[in-house]
Amino acid sequence: MATSKIPDWVTADLFEDVLKASVEGYSKVKSFKADIGSAAGENYATIMLRVKIEVELKDGKTKPVSYMVKLPHQLEMFQEMMKRTNIFDIERSMYNEVVPEMEALYKDAGVDITFGAKSYDLKNAKSDYVALEDLGIKGFKNANRLEGLDQAHTERVLQKLAQWHAASAVRVAIKGQYPDILLHGFFKEDTKPMMTEMMKGMGANFLKSCVTYEGYEVFIDKVKAIQPVYVDRVFESAKSDPNEFNALNHGDSWSNNIMFQYDAFGKIKEVYMVDYQLPRYGSVAQDLLYFLISSTKLEDKVSKFDYYIKVYHDNLVEHLKILKYSKTIPSLRDIHLSLFKHGFFGYTVATGVMAAVLLDPTESASFENFVGDTEAGVDFQMQLYNSPRYRKHIQVVMPWLLNRGGLDV
Repeated sequence: MATSKIPDWVTADLFEDVLKASVEGYSKVKSFKADIGSAAGENYATIMLRVKIEVELKDGKTKPVSYMVKLPHQLEMFQEMMKRTNIFDIERSMYNEVVPEMEALYKDAGVDITFGAKSYDLKNAKSDYVALEDLGIKGFKNANRLEGLDQAHTERVLQKLAQWHAASAVRVAIKGQYPDILLHGFFKEDTKPMMTEMMKGMGANFLKSCVTYEGYEVFIDKVKAIQPVYVDRVFESAKSDPNEFNALNHGDSWSNNIMFQYDAFGKIKEVYMVDYQLPRYGSVAQDLLYFLISSTKLEDKVSKFDYYIKVYHDNLVEHLKILKYSKTIPSLRDIHLSLFKHGFFGYTVATGVMAAVLLDPTESASFENFVGDTEAGVDFQMQLYNSPRYRKHIQVVMPWLLNRGGLDV
């Protein structure tokens, strides 16, 4: 199946049970249309479909409904990866079990918090899938990833992350650890060879680009030293330490996986996280570095970093107390210590997802080019590391990481 082709089993019949259960007065489907739901560069890991259905109700009226359906790429490389980590199984169990459990913890404490879209089961699906309500109908949208999030948006995301981390830490304190499938994210021993292969090319292309960045002289030797040990260092940093404050990280908290709903005056009403396919249990430093380095605007990225950690910590403490967390509540200093300890993760974000976030829309933005060593892949990676926007950000982030010890191996 070419990425642009809608599979022929995605038909109205597939949604019959969902429509009966979720549309009041449902009688029958009048029209059905499935389209590719995200442009190149907006979603790398999966194919996203938007399914639009016009429903006839029992009283003769019609009602439009819409769903988002995620499907796997049919590429060999992606299939290989899926054998080791089935992100569809993971995401479905996140939506069906973990998210409702987190929301229930708050409900029991008298607080109404929603983390994301409703998910649905499609009985006769012919491949892995995740089916969700279309948040666009409720007015949710992504912020502009190229401009980066301003302070108001960033603070609201940090509040949501703190609520999420608090609930997951409380859940572990009450019920014990999450099932193994949800613990490791991308960092499993059997994905190591694949990651090593992937990083060879990307690392070499970053190094090539690095010498063209302003002020590169101060960090170039560190970047060279990182290349041969990159994957080992990432895996080391990903190990969870029981002495730190640990939670179930969202694992992929960049701006396109965060959706905002606004009121009539343009003020943020609600924030949802989407894409729960790479959760990982461990230090909250992962989500914080991933989000703040990849998705905030240039002027704030470094200058407001410590302030943003305090915003996060204030929210974390508040929600751990609401949920009556039975263990020691981490101090602000504890969170900062974790961020220093896992500082190398900041380098992986700056040379990985941050480059994708800042790249202008382009048809060559695809999963295979992002990780591949074909000519098109190399071209795309050089484009990632040499876009004028990325240069501005990396020239600010690299000296900052260097000064924090984040480039030390």
